[in-house]
Amino acid sequence: MATMTVDEVLARLTALEDPRMRAVNERHGDDHGVNLTKLRALAKEVRTDHAFARELWATGATAARLVALLVCRPKELSRDELDSMIREARAPKVLDWLVSYVVKKSPYAEELRLAWIDDDAPEVAAAAWELTSARVAKQPEGLDLPGLLDVIEAEMKDAPDRLQWAMNTCLATIGIEHPEHRERVLAIGNRLEVLKDYPTPPGCTSPYVPLWVEEIVRRRSA
Repeated sequence: MATMTVDEVLARLTALEDPRMRAVNERHGDDHGVNLTKLRALAKEVRTDHAFARELWATGATAARLVALLVCRPKELSRDELDSMIREARAPKVLDWLVSYVVKKSPYAEELRLAWIDDDAPEVAAAAWELTSARVAKQPEGLDLPGLLDVIEAEMKDAPDRLQWAMNTCLATIGIEHPEHRERVLAIGNRLEVLKDYPTPPGCTSPYVPLWVEEIVRRRSA
């Protein structure tokens, strides 16, 4: 049983709003201003409650949907529900958490990965590439890695931002986890130059694949 009502959660989230944080988040497409550490603390108060998570999701509010993703039971969501959610999840952070915290834990993850990979909606196709990266790293058996590289080489350069980022991550993951493909991965990265000029804070790893792969391989061999 839920420890709060939907209205109480929404009121708590409103009280946690920080206009400065909202301004930062809105630059990335996220229409909320709640500190995520405080949001997670609120979700702990709510506790896992799948029915209540559905109510929070139905509000359509970004912060409430983030709480919903933290208190739902991923294995209780149907394939159709997950498909609807990925298409409704407009905010980047909601998309991130939906894939990472929910879809990846679902028994339908692989089925959805295959269904979404050629979807016309870039956000949906990006989710498939995120799921593919996870498989490349943890369960590559059965994946056609050369075929994935063919698609990335042909389509990543002109892909919309979110989809491009997801494909770029998959490219880097193949290069890091599968040395037999590393030379081709680096060649693709150098030729396409995707995210080459992406601003990277000091101490962080660049998302530019040649630098990204080189750095992670160096760390692992150190």
